[in-house]
Amino acid sequence: MAGLVQFEVPEKMQAEQLGLLEKASKKGKIKIGVNEVTKAVERGTAKLVLIAEDVSPPEIVMHLPLICKEKGIAFSYVKTKEELGKKSGIGLGTAAAAITDEGDAKKELAEITKRLAELNK
Repeated sequence: MAGLVQFEVPEKMQAEQLGLLEKASKKGKIKIGVNEVTKAVERGTAKLVLIAEDVSPPEIVMHLPLICKEKGIAFSYVKTKEELGKKSGIGLGTAAAAITDEGDAKKELAEITKRLAELNK
């Protein structure tokens, strides 16, 4: 999906991001779904936004990177909606998820957002 993905995220980093999302879903707070993620970004409460690459049609999530950049919020991509939904703690796939409170994973979040800033130049 060339139009949607603005930069390539290495497999290892995707796994780290999903692990962080899973931790945040248990010990912190996350928002699930495009509408909830959009609200979190617009309100400035999102700290990291993850977007599934296999969203169809891509227009559903195309606005997320734009508003994340506008608000200075880190964003990244994962391969599938199913992975994103599973790590978010729901049984369904989801197009997007946002970490609003990382719980006790502050150091991991800081490291991932730093590396994302380097990828997304």
